Amino acid sequence: MGCRPAFVSGSAQDKYRVTPDGSLPNFYKRVLDPVEALTFVAAHTSRIGLGTGVLNIPFYNPVTLARRLTTLDILSNGRLRAGFGLGWSADEFEAAGANQKARGARADEFLAALKTIWSEDPVEFRGEYFTVPRSIIAKPVQKPHPPIYLAAYAPAALKRAARSANGWMPVGIPLDGTAAMITQLRQFAKDAGRDPQSLEVIVGANLSILPHSLGPDRPLFAGSEEQVMNDIQAVKKLGASEIFFIMFPNVELKIYLPPWNGPVGLRSVCQS
Repeated sequence: MGCRPAFVSGSAQDKYRVTPDGSLPNFYKRVLDPVEALTFVAAHTSRIGLGTGVLNIPFYNPVTLARRLTTLDILSNGRLRAGFGLGWSADEFEAAGANQKARGARADEFLAALKTIWSEDPVEFRGEYFTVPRSIIAKPVQKPHPPIYLAAYAPAALKRAARSANGWMPVGIPLDGTAAMITQLRQFAKDAGRDPQSLEVIVGANLSILPHSLGPDRPLFAGSEEQVMNDIQAVKKLGASEIFFIMFPNVELKIYLPPWNGPVGLRSVCQS
């Protein structure tokens, strides 16, 4: 299961990139904190994975976030799957008191600090942006640490995923673009001395099943039942490890999921 954090912006400088007029959909006006929400879910479930999709790194301190996520991993008996991004909204950066400058370098150091906090005991980390004095900090159930997934769209971000993460989490990318970026991801992993096939590709699907077909310019996972089924099979052929379906509130959907053969897991996730 995954949940996404959001601030609500009314600023003219900051347009939401999905809607035609740049306005935020109404359901973003009431969004719970994902870590606390998933901790509640952990108390009422026993098997489902608990993933964040995504926590924006510039808005967090690695020590305090590591402790919160460790708590979730312990209380869920090792079901945390940590998804991160870098953010894009100028208003969100302003609201969080974060700086967009050098966010790539800060993200690299954040991930290094996070892994150190999760895997070393005692912990000690010193970097340009983050410092952790010699400390004893609780450890997660999963070893060496819970899996880390990165949303990445620019080449530099894709390199970061290939170098530092357990997998890549694309959302909203056309099929051809996804295929090209998976190839690029695998090459970046090889260049970094990692096994390219060890990286998972977890595709987020903004699901919209309609009673009629859409034209050739339709978004991925939107259209008739047959079109969406074809999209699922096409993503499977690209080598996706999983698909997680994002179902928006107040939208009635007719969903049919066929048997999924082979090594690819299929998860239906996050219905408000």
